[in-house]
Amino acid sequence: MRVIIVGAGQVGSSIAADLDATHEVVIVDCDPERVDELNYSLDVLAIHGDGTSVDTLEDAGIERADMVIASTDDDETNIVVCATAKAVSSAFTIARVKNTEYLRTWQHSEKAFGIDFMVCTNLLAAESIVRVVGLPAARDVDPFAGGEVQMAEFEVDDDSPVANQTVSEADRFDSLTFAAILRNGAVTIPRGDTIIRPGDRVVVIGSPQSVQGFATSISPDESPGTAEEVVIVGGSEIGYHVARLLEERGFKPRLLEQDPERARELAEQLPGTIVMESDATDIDFLEREYIGDADLLVSALDSDEKNLLVSLLAARLGVERTVAVIDTTPYVDLFEAVGVDVGVSPREVVAEEITRFTREGGAENVALIESDKAEVLEIEVDADSVLAGRPIRESVTSLPEGVVVGAITRQREFITPRGDTVIEPGDHVVVFADSSVVGDVAPKL
Repeated sequence: MRVIIVGAGQVGSSIAADLDATHEVVIVDCDPERVDELNYSLDVLAIHGDGTSVDTLEDAGIERADMVIASTDDDETNIVVCATAKAVSSAFTIARVKNTEYLRTWQHSEKAFGIDFMVCTNLLAAESIVRVVGLPAARDVDPFAGGEVQMAEFEVDDDSPVANQTVSEADRFDSLTFAAILRNGAVTIPRGDTIIRPGDRVVVIGSPQSVQGFATSISPDESPGTAEEVVIVGGSEIGYHVARLLEERGFKPRLLEQDPERARELAEQLPGTIVMESDATDIDFLEREYIGDADLLVSALDSDEKNLLVSLLAARLGVERTVAVIDTTPYVDLFEAVGVDVGVSPREVVAEEITRFTREGGAENVALIESDKAEVLEIEVDADSVLAGRPIRESVTSLPEGVVVGAITRQREFITPRGDTVIEPGDHVVVFADSSVVGDVAPKL
């Protein structure tokens, strides 16, 4: 495809880097230094200009474009880019927005603003955070096949019961597949005799019940469920959506917001949440309100540095797990190294959502593992797929190494993949693939 990306910030650059090997990518930005940098660092054509201008889009080859992705940091600019592109081409348009009001308007009439698909950064980040709540030791959770399948990534601590066990010993669940082990930055496809070491990150794919069971086996001292005490720091859009989504799942979270007017507004909008007006760094207040007894604390303030400080302070007070919103994606690994349990980058989450539309082979859902080390793809199998009509042990020989069939759903019924399982056309298959082979795998599936 010919893909035009408007906005060369962290989101646009991430998408461009993911696509440059398999697609013809043109990226447009108004910063000439950033344009020069991308022309040298990526195999793309970077153009200096205003993406809302017809002349700039024509310079980018809009008449031949298959897709236009508007990923600047300004919602209105992204909407205008898509409307302009639609006016002069038939390209599929994707707009990134932060304000959920724009998303609601678009959902009432898809195609509104000339946008074919809209992704809301704040809502996606909140959904990503809520998925790890109630799942002990989980660092990332993604649903597939309409919620019938889950992919989850867990970190194994020194005192975890599965540490130093083989995969065969740890796998006590009928509908669970160990897709990968991430160790020292490398991806390993495990076998039954592979030993799970402390510090490993284990990626599993299976039914939600089995994933929950495995989570409990990793951290048996934690009692997941709606009785968990969750504290949210910051009444930002992300903080609000985290509280709202937790309420919908039966939780009764507490939320700290320093601004009196915003705290009052949130208290009216969130009937199932206890909203407290306070500075999150006021240790006396935190101790008085027993914040240290919380099972999980989400820091969703307007600054990465504040979120780091609050997370470390919460851990010191005794909070079991901390989740921090990290706007600067390269900081995620750093923050997790110094004590944040889970770092969520809204920019990374939205880049992942957009990426699935660009997958050759028509992936219905895509999850990125550790940003770029691997991908989990959901594919609806057709008659031309190498998986169709053959036992898995035979069909995988037509795929490169580094690929694992993690789950199958057939007419919304979960099927655990085994060597003799025959995949049929129409089945939905969830596949783990090392990033080095994704480009070869997707078209064959």
